[in-house]
Amino acid sequence: MTDAKTWHPEPRHFEKAHALKLAASMGLQDYDSLLKLSIEEPERYWFVAIDYLGIKWDTPPVSYVDLSRGKEFPSWFPGGKLNWVNTVLGFGEAPETADQLALVAEEEDGSVARATYAELKDKVRRFAAGLRARGITRGDRVGLLCDNGIEATVSVLSLAAIGAIVVPLFSGFGSEAVISRLEPSKAKAIIATTGFTRRGKYVDMQPVVHAVTEALPSLETVIWKCAPGVATPETGVNWNDLVATADDGKPVEIMEPMDPFMVIFTSGTTGKPKGPVHTHGGFPLRIAHDSAVHFNVGQGDTFCWPADMGWIAGTLVLATALMRGATLVLYNGAPDFPDWSRMSKLIEDHKITHYGSAPTLIRGLAANESLALKHDVSSVELLITAGEVIDREHFIWFQNHFASPGSPLINYTGGTEVSGALLSSVQVRPIAPGGFNTATPGIDVTVTDNAGKPVEGEIGELVIREPFIGMTASFWQDDARYLDSYWSTIPGCWVHGDLALKTEDGSFLMMGRSDDTIKVAGKRLGPAEVEDVVLELEGVSEAAAVGVADPVKGQKLVVFMIPKPEFNGDPEDLAATCATAVADRLGKPFRPSKVHIVRQLPKTRSGKVMRRLIRQSYCNETPGDLSSLDNPSALQEIGALSETSAS
Repeated sequence: MTDAKTWHPEPRHFEKAHALKLAASMGLQDYDSLLKLSIEEPERYWFVAIDYLGIKWDTPPVSYVDLSRGKEFPSWFPGGKLNWVNTVLGFGEAPETADQLALVAEEEDGSVARATYAELKDKVRRFAAGLRARGITRGDRVGLLCDNGIEATVSVLSLAAIGAIVVPLFSGFGSEAVISRLEPSKAKAIIATTGFTRRGKYVDMQPVVHAVTEALPSLETVIWKCAPGVATPETGVNWNDLVATADDGKPVEIMEPMDPFMVIFTSGTTGKPKGPVHTHGGFPLRIAHDSAVHFNVGQGDTFCWPADMGWIAGTLVLATALMRGATLVLYNGAPDFPDWSRMSKLIEDHKITHYGSAPTLIRGLAANESLALKHDVSSVELLITAGEVIDREHFIWFQNHFASPGSPLINYTGGTEVSGALLSSVQVRPIAPGGFNTATPGIDVTVTDNAGKPVEGEIGELVIREPFIGMTASFWQDDARYLDSYWSTIPGCWVHGDLALKTEDGSFLMMGRSDDTIKVAGKRLGPAEVEDVVLELEGVSEAAAVGVADPVKGQKLVVFMIPKPEFNGDPEDLAATCATAVADRLGKPFRPSKVHIVRQLPKTRSGKVMRRLIRQSYCNETPGDLSSLDNPSALQEIGALSETSAS
């Protein structure tokens, strides 16, 4: 899968590659041998990798995995005990990173805060003591609705240090979306921002938090991270008061590898948000591994990948840098404010060596090239993109313009349920535009037909044939939904829900999701979450939400709804009310770009709404097999509303 635009490694990329250093520690000569061994001898691979990555154990494990509950429920590293925060901060010792910068946090107004690893360690110890003083202990769930910065990072590390479980929440969520994630977890507390600035305007989060606390009696404590000039609300305690707590001298909680540290609710195509559970012996080890093998991060590097702490990328970025002893640059603001030169200035000011971006942002940068490249980006040695499928044109532009000449662009795809990557690239193999030059070591992933037979050169399902480090331990208190989501399609295999194409040389191309999940600017949203809001509106009988391609956001949200027979109002007013309700309840980023009133929705004979057919008809795509459709005429009406017709 190579062409004239394929990137090729230079001698310097081989010399600096952590993937090859890891291979050498196993007595191997090249990456191909490393990848092969990781699948054929996973126990040997992971024990050597853990040592290479510097993972700190309180009690070393006696074996690699216990599969007594089946492949679906592996128990990793039985007999071992650890707390992943120990690897970052080295409690009980003075790590060699003590005087090195751990965090650089830049606000939208240009103000910058910094913390060394020693200072970060002190903040975590004090905040952990403050949490314990408020009655938050091992196993308690705590929501985190906080803009990115030092406070959010300290909060995640402190909760993990005391054995509590963080429930990340997107800072753009409305109260309904927050409640739907905190209610099933029975969160005991929430760490929330009073508000933040975006594009120079203050976003007040207090009404959202107040609505959440009124709806959830289990929330005993609100810890407020107050914006500058904003007084601490009477409903809670100030974040700074907790971080000012005297160190109580208690060590971090010693955890089992399968003990959760995070439940991160995400959306599928039906039902309420599902809650993948990530553990101390899973997610952090996988991210440390990927950071070394794919991103080539180590001590002395400066890593930046602007991400909201409410999505899996937030914790992933945190662990990517800090588990490897690098400096993490956080940016809390709009990436195009005050103009499109902001990201290149961030790189220049902080000498960033590794920079990550979602394709949505890359498209915006490319469309504003003269401003985007205003500042010096030559410090960047490696680029990363993830979150959605990226087209060849923008892949090539980003690779050739946003780093020092000859730097690789690492494409990275996985998901909330798998911690890090299933497919990615390494800097010791050629990289085709938009492609992935390797499966992730340690994950037995391939592409199959619907029966589970591996295929090459044709589109199929992305399938993992063996359990793997980093996979969710299950969904929060919902094993049945977890099994149905990933293990019910092909017996004994994890079917991820992505369509992909594998070539003879072991490279891959992603072809999009095989389900109906909507991804607006890289943020996943389930149709059911939108439809639940719409169906509560007076006058609406049925609704369907789909994501359609958008040149800026990747996808945009489009809603189709059927009025009740007795509705006699203005359809345009109903459509406007729908758009406002979705934005108010789920957050402004999810405001529908279009709301269409229709007479019917395409359904199967069993009554299931066919969102795939809605999307294809609306986009003037060939719908394929309609044999299960009960009312094909519905597609004609939707097709008449298509983007082409609308333009």
